[in-house]
Amino acid sequence: QVQLVESGGGSVQAGGSLRLSCVASGYTDSIRSMGWFRQAPGREREGVAAISTRSGTPILSDSVKGRFTISQDNAKNTIYLQMNSLKPEDTAIYYCAAKTLRYLNLAQSGYNYWGQGTQVTVSS
Repeated sequence: QVQLVESGGGSVQAGGSLRLSCVASGYTDSIRSMGWFRQAPGREREGVAAISTRSGTPILSDSVKGRFTISQDNAKNTIYLQMNSLKPEDTAIYYCAAKTLRYLNLAQSGYNYWGQGTQVTVSS
């Protein structure tokens, strides 16, 4: 089993920045990639960014490219989501997820483990 705990959410004005963290514990050797997903009120959950824990290769959704960065610190079993130039439409609950399958992507169905989520609110 793997446990994921997110932190770093909060409220910020448009144009501001936040950094989310996600710490993994448990059987972390089984993890092949980790990612961030978000769900805004009344909308489906969507993939934002993911990173291969073996190679460090990142992927980002088109909606956040150029503004968000995903990174990892393997020694701490932690991934980060640096969010810059935040927009009101970035307001959502952000979830950390981990998968033990090989392929790096933003498809929710492939992720085995999920955190509880952290709220990000961007005001205009």
